[in-house]
Amino acid sequence: MKEVLIASNNAHKFHEISAILAQLPIKLIKPSDLGLKLDPPEYGSTYFENALLKARAFHQASGMPVLADDSGLEVELLGGEPGLHSHRYSKKPGASDHDRCVFLLSKLSGKPKPWLAAFHCHAVFYLRADQVRDNHGILPGEVIEEFRGSNGFGYDPIFWIPQENRTMAELDSARKNQISHRARAFAGFKFLKDWALG
Repeated sequence: MKEVLIASNNAHKFHEISAILAQLPIKLIKPSDLGLKLDPPEYGSTYFENALLKARAFHQASGMPVLADDSGLEVELLGGEPGLHSHRYSKKPGASDHDRCVFLLSKLSGKPKPWLAAFHCHAVFYLRADQVRDNHGILPGEVIEEFRGSNGFGYDPIFWIPQENRTMAELDSARKNQISHRARAFAGFKFLKDWALG
């Protein structure tokens, strides 16, 4: 079975990607399985550039095929914020997911609703320097003031998905991994499927 390193130290993300790709005959490896402790700087100007920075760093450290992604929430009324800075949006030292949600809501306070938004995810598969492929996934929705649900992380509790009539955090894991921006980026990755099945 082919092995692929996931370029993330985030346990939530590893479990999500594992579930999304469960039907492929590949074994996903965590950095900690290899004793890797990398935190590559994300100074790219796009999700793709940040994902590529992570993929390249983990590939250079391991020599393995690597899957990386970068994601963010873009709110229309805020000109696409927090976007690339979603994880670092709150200026509070050691900010939690809840802190980031509260800060985002403070920026939207008083602005007309609905607060239209979309989650974006860009996935990169890095086999070697001359063989890199990528895919993008988007999930549209809106930001709401009420925190709803506990099955998620980041901005999931305040991200409402109209067609599901629930927030991202109210979806069970199976449904989330069918429709999320990350699922759309990874599950629709034709090159990855072809490589895994080849």
